[in-house]
Amino acid sequence: MKYSRLGGTGAQVSRLCLGCMSFGTSFADWTIDEEASLAMVRKAVEAGINFFDTADAYGKGESEEILGRAIRTLGLRREEVVLATKVFAPMTQGPNMSGLSRKHITQAIDASLKRLQVDYIDLYQIHRFDYATPMDETIAALDDAVTAGKVLYLGASSMAAYQFAKYLMRADQLGRSRFVTMQNHYSLIYREEEREMAPLCLEENIGMIPWGPLGSGRLAGSHEAKTTRATSRAITGGAGRFPRPEDQNVVDTLRQVAEERGDSPAQIAVAWLLSRPGVTAPIIGASKLHQLDDLIRAVDTKLSEEETARLEAPYVAQKPMGLADPNPVGSIQRKLEFGLPAQ
Repeated sequence: MKYSRLGGTGAQVSRLCLGCMSFGTSFADWTIDEEASLAMVRKAVEAGINFFDTADAYGKGESEEILGRAIRTLGLRREEVVLATKVFAPMTQGPNMSGLSRKHITQAIDASLKRLQVDYIDLYQIHRFDYATPMDETIAALDDAVTAGKVLYLGASSMAAYQFAKYLMRADQLGRSRFVTMQNHYSLIYREEEREMAPLCLEENIGMIPWGPLGSGRLAGSHEAKTTRATSRAITGGAGRFPRPEDQNVVDTLRQVAEERGDSPAQIAVAWLLSRPGVTAPIIGASKLHQLDDLIRAVDTKLSEEETARLEAPYVAQKPMGLADPNPVGSIQRKLEFGLPAQ
């Protein structure tokens, strides 16, 4: 395993981050039980992965609980593990149970600490942009958590580049802690982040830890295999992701390059992402233990300039996806996304 600095900080993280969204059977039809989750963490640790990402909303806290127990069961030293979790999505119905208000952030941090069974969170991330809460309120609440020692570093996820730039600028103006990472939607099949977000992160020394490196399984062939996760409504919304003919061209080219090299498409897709400027550690997820093998091999996989050019050539611009919706309908969609009733 190779390691990299977490953005502009001094903390070192593995070049792969194990995403724990699949941990816990209460979230969706493709998730895995605690025994399988423990085996996943064990294999990741044996490969040298020290970076783990979850969120309070995954299984309404179940993923955090399982990850916390796994760390204890495996006897991992707290100082050697980098734990990342997120806040924003609704945990239950009712007021103050979602968003980025001081009230919700304060109670969410304490709840996450309890579920993870730790005294501090290494990287605390806002899961989406909150249109309903003043930016200063969110920045102050997060900075207070850092000052209190509950959080070491702050990160953000999936928003427009101008929104992230405003957060960074305002934190600097207020003399408060700024974000050091951006967990953005970025892969060979979704490259809209290269227009504004990636250049912004490079300019501001922000580490990118992309989610969806396999395009919801599209790049790994999960859609063709009709796996449970690839066809799950919790992931695709019922319509499927990346259905365009142009997307299929990306998939076909990836397969050709992988076959010529004798590697898997998943391995090449992650290797490509690891080679992108500013990428600290893609967030890899799996529901079967063997799926980690190719992803781990990607760390040592080198692509030639010719291979990289071939992989990138078929991409055609598309509409942004994976962002928070400022409209009321968006809040309903978020509830469905995280396994909560729409009403």
